[in-house]
Amino acid sequence: MRRLLPEPVADVTVAELVAEVRPSEDPLAERPRVLTNFALTLDGRATIDGVSGPIGSPRDTELLVGLRTRVDAVMIGAGTMRAECYGRVLGDPAKRERREREGLPHDPLMVIVSGRLDLPWEAPLFTAGWGRVLIFTNSDEAPPQTATPVRVVRHEGGTVDLTAALAYMRTERGVRSVLCEGGAHLHAQLLQAELVDELFVTHAPKLAGGEGPGLVAGLPESERTLEMISVATEPETGELYVRYRTAG
Repeated sequence: MRRLLPEPVADVTVAELVAEVRPSEDPLAERPRVLTNFALTLDGRATIDGVSGPIGSPRDTELLVGLRTRVDAVMIGAGTMRAECYGRVLGDPAKRERREREGLPHDPLMVIVSGRLDLPWEAPLFTAGWGRVLIFTNSDEAPPQTATPVRVVRHEGGTVDLTAALAYMRTERGVRSVLCEGGAHLHAQLLQAELVDELFVTHAPKLAGGEGPGLVAGLPESERTLEMISVATEPETGELYVRYRTAG
């Protein structure tokens, strides 16, 4: 890989790039610092056939996993959970041990936002017994018994209050940083509520066409300025990896 900005580096590794990401070192009092990560095609698609996998490359996946090692928690929406059927957030024991040495939980807390509690309970995330899961919902349904410990926090009304959810994560669970991996509706809700601190975007040299979701499905039209922090590229795949900070 090559880093283009801020200082050009001819040969840089993903590990070196993610080592610069330290959101838990300067925590906020009222909520965790929120990072988002996603891959986009040239025409702005975030999924193909309902999943994000066909857009990025193995190097993009390596970057995503690297970001997971830098945060206390990983957050996704119910649609992403249904489409991707997550297992253990970090499968590599060496990465989990390194997290502990750096003062992070052994396994990142997995956070799911699900209005109807309509989740694939047969997924390895729930059946294998690894880590912990926190679910925010406005459903009255009771979850099934799971091997993995699951805590459900219920919100009144038609949608989950993300500001309140993040405040709960910070004050009740001690979460200092969270990586949101989608989907597009959850990204949009976080941005609309001004809860995002940094965005990590993989720009893939692909065209998808069709009418699938983009980065922020349903986000009201408005100018939102971002500050570019760094840019790297993988010549073999033609991908650009850009790190942005939200303005203000």
